[in-house]
Amino acid sequence: MLLEVGVAGATVADVARRHDLTRQHIYQWRRELRRKGMWPRSDGAVFLPVEHVVEELDQTPDVEPEEALRFEIVLGNSRTLRCNGQIEDDALVRLIRLVEAA
Repeated sequence: MLLEVGVAGATVADVARRHDLTRQHIYQWRRELRRKGMWPRSDGAVFLPVEHVVEELDQTPDVEPEEALRFEIVLGNSRTLRCNGQIEDDALVRLIRLVEAA
């Protein structure tokens, strides 16, 4: 039941309601598992190594430099986010959150 929280946007309240429990039960179980070292300490950001790959680009006159810049981020839920050109940091953070929640 604890792993259902966050799947397809399910909240603690949703999971508790689905299993006829109170939210406090789920919070208490997570706290207990954290105390025993069996649950991750933080639900925050996780930093992963990034591999930078440089590829030879065709220098055709009809390709704009921004179009040639591409990157790919593989998220923890195995989904992939691909972006072309330059993207602002805050927009990238919003996209990552949306793709993880989808």
